[in-house]
Amino acid sequence: MMVSATVAVYPLRQPDYRAIEDAIEVLTHSGLSADVQPMHTELTGELDALFEALRQAFLAAARHGVVVMTLTLTNACTPTPRQE
Repeated sequence: MMVSATVAVYPLRQPDYRAIEDAIEVLTHSGLSADVQPMHTELTGELDALFEALRQAFLAAARHGVVVMTLTLTNACTPTPRQE
């Protein structure tokens, strides 16, 4: 199933933005369609691949300390193949 998501990472009590940068690096190299915006990243792809990319992005960010990741997920905003 194709899905779309918006995801944002917020580092807590960290002196810099390396957690965000590492999460974005993972997402942009995941093979998914990734559009980095100022406050979030928009993703589109297969459900399993998207969840794995999010998992890897969270782990990359969490290596720097405490983080919050927010996610909005939908299957309503993706192109679907025609039913014949």
